[in-house]
Amino acid sequence: MFPDPIQTVPENRVVAVNGQSPKRQRKYVLYWMIAQRRLDHNFGLQYAAKLAKQWNRPLVVFEPLRVRYRWASDRLHRFVIEGMRDNQAKAEELGLAYYPYVEERPGNGSPLLHRLAQDACAVVTDEYPCFFLPHLIRAVQDRIPAALLTVDSNGVLPLRATDERTFTVAHSYRRFMQKNIAAELTAFPMTNPIKELLPPGLGEGLTEHIDPKTLRRWPVTDLTQLLRQDGLARIPIDHTVTPTPETPGGTEEAKRRLDLFVAKHLGLYNDDRNHPDEVVTTGLSPHLHFGHISPHEMVKRLLQRDDWSIDRLSKPNGKNHGFFGVSPEVDAVLDQLLTWREIGFNWAFQNPDTYDRLESLPDWAQKSLAETKDDPRPHVYTLEDFEHAQTHDPIWNAAQRQIVQTGVMHNYMRMLWGKKIFHWTATAQDALDIMVHLNNKYGLDGRDPNSYCGILWVLGRTDRAWGPKRPVFGSVRYMTSDSARRKLRLEKYLQRYA
Repeated sequence: MFPDPIQTVPENRVVAVNGQSPKRQRKYVLYWMIAQRRLDHNFGLQYAAKLAKQWNRPLVVFEPLRVRYRWASDRLHRFVIEGMRDNQAKAEELGLAYYPYVEERPGNGSPLLHRLAQDACAVVTDEYPCFFLPHLIRAVQDRIPAALLTVDSNGVLPLRATDERTFTVAHSYRRFMQKNIAAELTAFPMTNPIKELLPPGLGEGLTEHIDPKTLRRWPVTDLTQLLRQDGLARIPIDHTVTPTPETPGGTEEAKRRLDLFVAKHLGLYNDDRNHPDEVVTTGLSPHLHFGHISPHEMVKRLLQRDDWSIDRLSKPNGKNHGFFGVSPEVDAVLDQLLTWREIGFNWAFQNPDTYDRLESLPDWAQKSLAETKDDPRPHVYTLEDFEHAQTHDPIWNAAQRQIVQTGVMHNYMRMLWGKKIFHWTATAQDALDIMVHLNNKYGLDGRDPNSYCGILWVLGRTDRAWGPKRPVFGSVRYMTSDSARRKLRLEKYLQRYA
């Protein structure tokens, strides 16, 4: 039986970032939702609701979407807004004061947080160690007139669980995780913190809590209008990167995908996940990135599927199987979630200035790149060649077309995609810049600690030196399309993305 969720958010997930004291006499507690964009299994929302209950004040959930972020496009905007639509519907069902605001011009919404904070006992928001969000927190923390607290709901292991340690290989992180996971598996967030924590009346009535002048200047966004065809046309973002009907956003879609995966695909995952012709993965990396689903909820569902209890844990061994005492397919998914996903968050959190740079590579990889920097490349393509899938390799071109068309890329194909970009560019820095740009522009799961770590894996991060040394790659792991063609089922994939 899975343990009951806890009411008290663990202390190592909460940080007071600006030193101001809460002012309990003010109107409401404000939850500023910027990364964990959901109303369930969310430590940040749970902490804000707990404060509202403790201080007998209403809770207001403010979910904004700004214009000024790099790679802003119709694709990314629509995915987020689909999640806001689900949150709005759920908030109405729960009687929760929910304030969605989509900025229509750069800077239009900048004063809004300050205005809302003037009436807030405290502002609770999401801690997220990547992209522009850490800069956003630093920019506002000393300016807003309220106590600001960040809450870490990123992973099953808290960001601070590793103290100041960075893990350079998956085996060492996995072993650390196995040594520390038991306590975290008994400290999951509440399924529905609003329903379980807030008494009636502490969440209702947005217009009763927000100054009418504020609502007139910054009206609640009509999400239905923005989700219509051409609804985003007036917003100055990249309209050439279009939405992908195959990958809609939102909590409801995320839960549907999780249900489908557990019911139909999980049993095939261990054997078939690397074959592009077989669609047996969760398809949830975009929803994890935008916070439309919690890794806690996914882990809980997987363990419940095997009727798991905590006494089935084995001694830590650093291996990717056998520790949890579950079926091989559940072991395989848990390793993706708890090792490979969370080692990326460890990297971004512990190395905020270098997680996306070549300097973050291990010494052996940097030495190898230096030794092969002048090696002749078999092909040298430009960013435009790569972006338009105009290489000589039909397998690589198919992978690029997949992410352009659908916003996602098959995991094995993404590894090959990155390796060949490195093989076909003049320098490792060129390769890194191109991978980051294409992944962040087209990928719904880009701009994420996990995807940055995957891109740097191409160049040696969280990997080991391989032999024999090869031209261009040196000691960095080598991958080829010919090998993929021999090992993988690719016929349907190549037809679809021809």
